[in-house]
Amino acid sequence: MAEIVITTMAERPEVTPYLGDFWNVWPRFMLNDLIADALLWRATADFADQCLIATENGELVAHARSIAFAFGDAEDRMELPPGGWDQVVQWGCQDLDRGRPTNVSSALEIMIKPSHMGRGLSYDMLAAMKAAAKAKGHTTLYAPVRPNGKPDPAVPMVDYIEQVRDDGLPVDPWLRVHVRASGKIIQVAPRSMVIAGTLAEWREWTGLPFDRTGPVLVPKALAPVMCDVEHDHAVYVEPNVWVRHDL
Repeated sequence: MAEIVITTMAERPEVTPYLGDFWNVWPRFMLNDLIADALLWRATADFADQCLIATENGELVAHARSIAFAFGDAEDRMELPPGGWDQVVQWGCQDLDRGRPTNVSSALEIMIKPSHMGRGLSYDMLAAMKAAAKAKGHTTLYAPVRPNGKPDPAVPMVDYIEQVRDDGLPVDPWLRVHVRASGKIIQVAPRSMVIAGTLAEWREWTGLPFDRTGPVLVPKALAPVMCDVEHDHAVYVEPNVWVRHDL
């Protein structure tokens, strides 16, 4: 088996243009978060020293992105935001644009090629992400984790994160990766992403009818999608889970 090489995107800028063609493991509706559309590219462009690429025989098999931000230094940054992923991306971009010194980082995503799952690569990518944040002098890596093993959107996230296996580790695979890597589950981010669309758009994204007002349970969603037939829209508010890694 060939060695998997992990580097920062700053060390491999020639690979960055191909990330847009990267195999996608997200459900289609998740590709319609307006904050991600507007700002995620900046993580790669402006924080390349803490974004990662993994290759095997020259083939891209994983990538990861994180962002730097200021935390605990002013009244508006003393608590992790309930806005989770969307909010921390905005904070990181605002801090860079305003020249605000940063002292911590947040993970944004770790994507593993499906053929390479089950080989421990997620642990390696998380370890490399922590090392890159520490190299910047940061004291903490936070992560608004998407517990994509959650089987039932109707179960509140606060209840799901309490579910553990016999060994005391979370039942959720991604939360388990973080806890095994010495991460500490802090709290739920109840509106980490907000995705809104017309009923026609939601039908296209999911293949579901969206013909009744009320909650709709969409496969791979972490919470119900709220449908309003009279006003022709549906809104998905995704909860994530804040995890802290001390560096």
